[in-house]
Amino acid sequence: MLDLGLSKMALIGAVALIVIGPEKLPRVARTLGALLGKAQRYVADVKAEVNRSMDLEELKKMKDTVENAARDVEQSVQTTASDFEKDWADSTASLDNESSSSWSPLETPVPEYKHPGKNWRLKRGAVPQWYKARAGVRTRALSGAARVARYRPKSLN
Repeated sequence: MLDLGLSKMALIGAVALIVIGPEKLPRVARTLGALLGKAQRYVADVKAEVNRSMDLEELKKMKDTVENAARDVEQSVQTTASDFEKDWADSTASLDNESSSSWSPLETPVPEYKHPGKNWRLKRGAVPQWYKARAGVRTRALSGAARVARYRPKSLN
C-alpha cells in the first residue's frame, strides 16, 4: 500500500506538530490510533465472515456428495441382499428336496458331554499305586469327619 519509511514518518510528524500544535498532538494521535484499530478489526471481521460463508458452501457441497454416495451404497447393498436371499431360498429348496431321500449331516447324533472325573485333591503322578500303598502315601481324600474317626484314639473299654 503505502511505503512509509523513517524519513517520511518524521516529515509527517513535523507537519502535524506545526499544524495541530504540541498541546493537541497526543490526543489526536490517540484518537487516530483508536480509529485505525477499529478499521483493522472491521476488516478482519469482514474477512472472517467471507471465509465462514465459503467454508459453509464447501461443507454443503461435501454433505451432498456424501449423502449421494451413502444412498448409492445402500441401494447396492439392498440389491445384493435381495439377490442373496433369492439364491439362498433356491439352494435351501433344492437341499430340502434332496434331504428327504438321502442322509443329512444335521441328523447325526451329538455325543453327550462326559465329565473327565478328575479329583484335584488327589495327587496324581507317575508313581505306581503299589509303591504308594507300600510307602503309605495318601491316595484318597478324606473328609474332616472321616479323618477324625480314623485318627481318634481307641478307647480302653
